[in-house]
Amino acid sequence: MTRFLDWGYWGIFLLMMLENVVPPVPSEAIMGMAGIAVSKGKLDLIGVIVVGTLGTLVGNLFWWEIGRRLGYERLRPMVARWGRWLTLEWDDVEKLHRYFDRWGGVTVFVFRFLPFGRTVISIPAGMMHMPFWRFSLFTCAGSLLWNCLLVAVGMGLDTHIADIERFIVPGLIAFGALCIGGYVWRVATWKPRAQR
Repeated sequence: MTRFLDWGYWGIFLLMMLENVVPPVPSEAIMGMAGIAVSKGKLDLIGVIVVGTLGTLVGNLFWWEIGRRLGYERLRPMVARWGRWLTLEWDDVEKLHRYFDRWGGVTVFVFRFLPFGRTVISIPAGMMHMPFWRFSLFTCAGSLLWNCLLVAVGMGLDTHIADIERFIVPGLIAFGALCIGGYVWRVATWKPRAQR
C-alpha cells in the first residue's frame, strides 16, 4: 500500500477506488496513512480529501451500475429458490424497493460510515434504480465526511501508524464476527410468513 501512496494523489485515488470494487485494503488504513503524509507536508489536505472522495465515488459507481443493469425484478427467481438462506420473501424485496424510493439517499449516506456496508449498499441502490445524481450526491457527502475524519486521525497520530492498526483491525474483526453471528441467528430463526 505504501508503494501506491508513493504515487501521491493518483495512488490514493486508485486505492480508494479499488477498496470499493474489491476491498483489498480498508479505507481506514489508506486515508489514515494519507493523513500522516499530510502532517509531514508530503501531500495537501484538500487534495487528499478530494481524490479520496472521488476514488470512493468511482468504485461505488461500479457496483451501482451492476445493480442497475440487473434490476431488482431479476431477484425473483433467486428469492423463490434461495429465500431461506437469504431470509427473504418477495414481499420483503418490494418493501425494500418502496423504502429506497423514500429513504435511499439517507441510507446510502449513513452506510458510508459502516465498514462492511459502504460498498454493499451500492448494489441495492442500483437495483432499485436510484438516480445517478442522487446516488452520487449522497455517496460523495458521506464519503467526504468519513475521509475527513480518517485523514484527521492520521494527522493526529502522525507517525504512530501502529496505533491505527491496533484499534481498527480488532474492531473490524469484531464487527465481522457480529455480522456473521447475526446472519446465522437470522437463518436459524427465520420462517416464511405462511408458517408464522
